[in-house]
Amino acid sequence: MNKDNKLFPTCASCPFRWTDRICRKPDGKYPKNCPTVLKKDLCSESLQLLKNNEELLKLARNSAIQEGEGYTNKEKGYEFLRPIKPRIQEIWEFAEKMGYKRLGLAFCVGLRKEAKVVESLLKSKGFEVASVSCKVGRIPKEELGLGEEQKIAPGSFEPMCNPILQSLILNESKTDLNILLGLCVGHDTLFLKFSESPCTILAVKDRVLGHNPLAAIYNIDSYFRWLKK
Repeated sequence: MNKDNKLFPTCASCPFRWTDRICRKPDGKYPKNCPTVLKKDLCSESLQLLKNNEELLKLARNSAIQEGEGYTNKEKGYEFLRPIKPRIQEIWEFAEKMGYKRLGLAFCVGLRKEAKVVESLLKSKGFEVASVSCKVGRIPKEELGLGEEQKIAPGSFEPMCNPILQSLILNESKTDLNILLGLCVGHDTLFLKFSESPCTILAVKDRVLGHNPLAAIYNIDSYFRWLKK
């Protein structure tokens, strides 16, 4: 390991109770590799990046406002908080706060029914919606160097998923915000790399768990304990 990386952050395994951590309160506790303590220069840099860019500051401010509006019973105290908004509602409310008019929807063809509902909902809220399926372009998987045994249906024509083309089309459509719906692992990576507009994710692909990947995490000590072996 590079000596400079000995103290890289491991917040996911912080040994202290989350309410007692230094990132939560000024006199909080922290491990020796805590980035809140060690990376004050980057903390200042991140704040300046926001304050020096009106669009980024607007994104950050409206994100925080949207987060706060997602709960009720705040006047009763933290233990009484109750979430009240599904993610799809938060997406269109955030888009309204930002003044976005044209939304992009990049979806997997396996979620075409869901995409139709999402597109309809967004249009009903007054947005223009440009939607693009993952199979757009109909480029055969052979162009990626895949053999028949690597196809889902060997022996048949099979178009590749084309997240780069999805991005390019939505870039050309001048979307204000792109929404990802069910793109595969790796395909979502490519889409995000080439999108010129800000992006958010409505749902991710999980073929086994009905697009709820956290089910495996919630059951890691029971039904999915085999993942640890």
